[in-house]
Amino acid sequence: MKLGVLNTTIATTDGLYEIKTISLQHAIDMVNNWELDSAIGHQSTADIMTTLLKKPIEMNRQQFVQQPHQYCLVFKLNGRPPEGKILTVEEIEEIGYTFKTMRRLK
Repeated sequence: MKLGVLNTTIATTDGLYEIKTISLQHAIDMVNNWELDSAIGHQSTADIMTTLLKKPIEMNRQQFVQQPHQYCLVFKLNGRPPEGKILTVEEIEEIGYTFKTMRRLK
């Protein structure tokens, strides 16, 4: 199963989920050991993730549905941008972020 790559902790379908904050190094290890299924919807987010993770992360505005037992790597902003605002890499850095794993248990 592919590793989903998301830019928010959102339940894409009914289920039971487990979410944990992880280090940048853990995130790097994950993207290096899994085939990726990116659902990153904005280029600036894909760009900063590519820089941080040292691996290309594609922008892909797909309708992602997390499968039972599937893991996702989540890039979560520490704040909420104004509605409709496309953030620059600099603005993303200013807001701050964490990486999380989100696993759909069932």
